[in-house]
Amino acid sequence: MPRAAVNGINLYYQVHGTGDPVIMVQGFGGVLQGWFFQTRAFKKHFQVIIFDNRGLGKTDGRGTPFTIETMADDTVGLLDHLGIERAHVVGMSLGGIVAQEVAINHPQRVNKLVLTCTTSGEAQGSDLHPEVLKVLGMKEGDTMADVRAADIGKTFTTITGLGYNKWRWRTFVVPLAKYHLRREGVEPLYAQMEAVAGHTTTDRLHLIKSPTLVMAGSGDRVIPPRASEVMAEKIPNARLVMLEGGSHACLMEMRGRYNREILDFLKDS
Repeated sequence: MPRAAVNGINLYYQVHGTGDPVIMVQGFGGVLQGWFFQTRAFKKHFQVIIFDNRGLGKTDGRGTPFTIETMADDTVGLLDHLGIERAHVVGMSLGGIVAQEVAINHPQRVNKLVLTCTTSGEAQGSDLHPEVLKVLGMKEGDTMADVRAADIGKTFTTITGLGYNKWRWRTFVVPLAKYHLRREGVEPLYAQMEAVAGHTTTDRLHLIKSPTLVMAGSGDRVIPPRASEVMAEKIPNARLVMLEGGSHACLMEMRGRYNREILDFLKDS
């Protein structure tokens, strides 16, 4: 079982395929299996590197607080472990926030950058779905939730359900999320929520120099699509792709289009 001694933890990872390296960062509560549909498609063209974020899955770090910058350093540390100087970086949701920090703080390590269904800053209460506001104990106009006061398990399952626009997917995934929650426990979710609370890259997006693809689903009920438009406006020469009707989980529900857009972008010289 491959583990890398990275940034004070043992980080579990997998490498698939050959070619130019692509490292992929999962979102809130996610583990590397969440990239199943992308790994299967991308490994035909690239060396795909996936890993469990700290505190989740088979990676160490439970019970220890950390920041988004810590997670970015974990990502770069894994590249160091693998002897990779530069890689394409793909981040989804919370993983997209981490990917922005990688590109800003370690520009020399990033070839192309892909940010999907993510944001550059904490959403205002008015930007969030009413169900998310309710489980976080927020109201419109609030800028930050009291993370430890929230029912994090209910928050996770609520966000999971809202992440899928097709009921067949929700029927399958929500019970799976509850099982995942029982297996992982709530502490890693609290730690991730605390890491992202108040974090922003909005005023630093102009520092991103890598060619960047920003992609979102127009029907995302978890992170407002407008967040992607803001990033595309502020990142120099970024390309914005909006998947019509796509959900927060468009990497699964619209995996064909999602994968094609990323592959075309990464293969374009």
